[in-house]
Amino acid sequence: MNNDGEKLIPINIEDEMKSAYIDYSMSVIVSRALPDVRDGMKPVHRRVLFGMYELGVMSNRAYKKSARIVGEVLGKYHPHGDSSVYDTMVRMAQPWSLRYMMVDGQGNYGSVDGDPPAAMRYTEARLQKISEEMLSDIDKETVDFQLNFDDTLQEPKVLPTRIPNLLVNGAAGIAVGMATNMAPHNLSEVLDGTIAYIDNNEISIDELITHVKAPDFPTGGTIYGYSGVREAFETGRGRIVIRAKSNFEVVNGRDCIIVTEIPYQVNKADMIMKTADLIKEGKLDGISEIRDESDRKGMRIVYVLKMDAVPNIVLNLLYKHTALQSSFSVNNIALVNGRPEQLNLKDLIKHFVDHRHDVVTRRTIYELRKAEERAHILEGYMKVIGTQDDLDRAIKIIRESATPDDARVGLMEAFDLSEIQARAILELRLRTLTGLEIDKIRAEYEELMKTIDYLKQVLESVELRMEIIKTELLEIKEKYGDERRSAIDYAGGDMNIEDLIPDEEMVLTISHMGYIKRTSLSEYRKQSRGGVGNRGATTRDEDFLEYMFIATNHQYMLFFTEKGKCFWMRVFEIPEGSKTSKGRAIQNLINIEPDDKVRAYIMTHNLMDEEYINNNFVVMVTKKGIVKKTSLEAYSRPRVNGINAITVREGDQLLEAKLTNGQSEIMIASLSGKAIRFEDEKVRPMGRTASGVRGINLGSEDNEVIGMIVITDKENETVLVVSEKGYGKRTSIEDYRITNRGGKGVTTLNITEKTGRLIAIQSVTDDDDLMIINKSGVTIRTGVKEMRVMGRATQGVRLINLKKNDEIAAVAKVAMEEEEEGENLTEEGLDTVNENLNPQDSDSNSIENSNLDTDSEESNDSEE
Repeated sequence: MNNDGEKLIPINIEDEMKSAYIDYSMSVIVSRALPDVRDGMKPVHRRVLFGMYELGVMSNRAYKKSARIVGEVLGKYHPHGDSSVYDTMVRMAQPWSLRYMMVDGQGNYGSVDGDPPAAMRYTEARLQKISEEMLSDIDKETVDFQLNFDDTLQEPKVLPTRIPNLLVNGAAGIAVGMATNMAPHNLSEVLDGTIAYIDNNEISIDELITHVKAPDFPTGGTIYGYSGVREAFETGRGRIVIRAKSNFEVVNGRDCIIVTEIPYQVNKADMIMKTADLIKEGKLDGISEIRDESDRKGMRIVYVLKMDAVPNIVLNLLYKHTALQSSFSVNNIALVNGRPEQLNLKDLIKHFVDHRHDVVTRRTIYELRKAEERAHILEGYMKVIGTQDDLDRAIKIIRESATPDDARVGLMEAFDLSEIQARAILELRLRTLTGLEIDKIRAEYEELMKTIDYLKQVLESVELRMEIIKTELLEIKEKYGDERRSAIDYAGGDMNIEDLIPDEEMVLTISHMGYIKRTSLSEYRKQSRGGVGNRGATTRDEDFLEYMFIATNHQYMLFFTEKGKCFWMRVFEIPEGSKTSKGRAIQNLINIEPDDKVRAYIMTHNLMDEEYINNNFVVMVTKKGIVKKTSLEAYSRPRVNGINAITVREGDQLLEAKLTNGQSEIMIASLSGKAIRFEDEKVRPMGRTASGVRGINLGSEDNEVIGMIVITDKENETVLVVSEKGYGKRTSIEDYRITNRGGKGVTTLNITEKTGRLIAIQSVTDDDDLMIINKSGVTIRTGVKEMRVMGRATQGVRLINLKKNDEIAAVAKVAMEEEEEGENLTEEGLDTVNENLNPQDSDSNSIENSNLDTDSEESNDSEE
């Protein structure tokens, strides 16, 4: 006891905190954040609808001010902030928030752009017709009521809904230690599934899915992929990917992407603003303008594309980087008998059907009681006014009684009536005593007895009650059922954008200043050796084409930069250009550093194929003759900012990278016309960050490696070398003896002032064609078969007539075509390209330009 006589009880603060927090969390779980599985509502929603029902703002009556409704709900049932009630009511009136709106709002109720609604004093509301179905039979003792917060009024614990609202409108809420996020569904589908469950309680979820196909969002969109949907239906948890609905249009001569539906719960204005920011930052290329042309007729967002952008690829980038593709994480947690439970599709339907069964049973009991009470009164009527003599006797008793109580007692004794019957007779109007009215009473009594019999049958038969539930559900479907809004792309999760792009043969070119493009191979013509060639590309002043190679749209391309970084791309992601266009800056396509430059590439097949990536290797060579081998597996998980492929030593640069199967032979050639041949196995595999081992001894400081080839078929392949002044020759591989890596190599072309220094090395067969491109942009295609195989130390033959001071920029090979001279290549004729185009054969050759003006002639070395 303290001085004031108060009793103090010491309590452990830890225990008090625990119990207080548990009380608080249970309160949040049960009476704030989680919906009831039966009517799918949280207390605030239930109170708003019940408050409107009590106020009489039905769908066929006049609207009432929102402030009036909020005041009613606040003062009677929900003692919290007015904003919580108004916000709830507003959401129930927004067509983009609820699949089936519960409130019919008049005035400004906000927008899909996130604009707030007008204040409650300006807006009006009434119930939607469908909400009345949620409240139907509430006055027939179908649900339990509880006292409100001040114990002065009764409010329902749950609504006797005819609508499976939890499935149809979904729910979202964050409690303490748990949350719920339930997707909306199509009413027609859910009712079909519910009826199927009533017909067969043992129905499997797979069978239910044939009725309830997937969630159906109020904003439409496309559900992309089905695995998340199936998982959510089976377990109550799953991730559903939603994509915007879009199509391509040409507006004022420009390709545009038109979006007409966006994913659920995406703020349109925010999405457009964030997309614009990504474009400014250079993360989204190909879009020149975004316009929001939405109006009261519907949504229309227009993405105007740049002239050279591919709509499919831009759309894919939008899906990847913006909210045009969003995910909805399903977590079906609801209150079952006051306890939170995670529920699958069948559980949700079962609990709704159980609730409906309970409501129908209680309604039938109520109606039976009311019918029997009425029948009891009608029986009394018929006893007293059934015949004229009885009627006269009754009137006499009433007239002779001093008080109504005396009359009641007198009637009860004379006609053997109950007190209820006697009171009813005393309250009869005189007009009831006419013959016509008496006939009506008899007819009503007969009808009532039939009703009582039927209601008793209903109470005795579960099957009959279930039939009633089914009939009512079919009525609801007839009244409110509609078509799906969200389309389902079943193949979505497995389908990639390459499925939308034909797997055509392409010529890829990269210029010295970093411009890249792909052009259909059929645009190039075939000419005889020594022809002048036709124009291949327009480049900027001082720029020239440095790389050229052949690939198919679906192949993967690895870019290797001179600093030793590797970037990853699909061929179809490279912008397409005509033969004469200059292409796009490579910096816009990959996150390359400003002072770095693409030096080599590797064309691979599917990088997701484990067997493929574990049995292939990347072999790299630097200008200073360092080689390195790494498993392709190390490059199968690229990052946006690139990954390290090799640690390049000071003063060196990565020059070339090739794909090998580990059983091949490697040849490296230098500017001075030397080449070395050694086995792939001589270079052991290393990690991505290693710097490699010596591959060729260059001998002098001004000598450099110009290229590397990988030999896999010694029987048919020959070595082709080309000099910068247009000379080239084929030599048998066996002319180069196998040595250890690190030697000086042997002469591969007799370098003179006429030939210029060595510029390219390729492995070719008679089935290949050669494509040569000059710095001036001229290209020529010629058959390798026309070139005879010569010895190692000769200077070769002229491959292309060069004008003035023009020089060769790059050499690539394609499979030979049996076409007439000058004809365009056809797609049908390209079938053999892919077979002959193994990744390690698709070689581009870089040109080192720093020493091109010094045509020093090397001496004709013998083997060393």
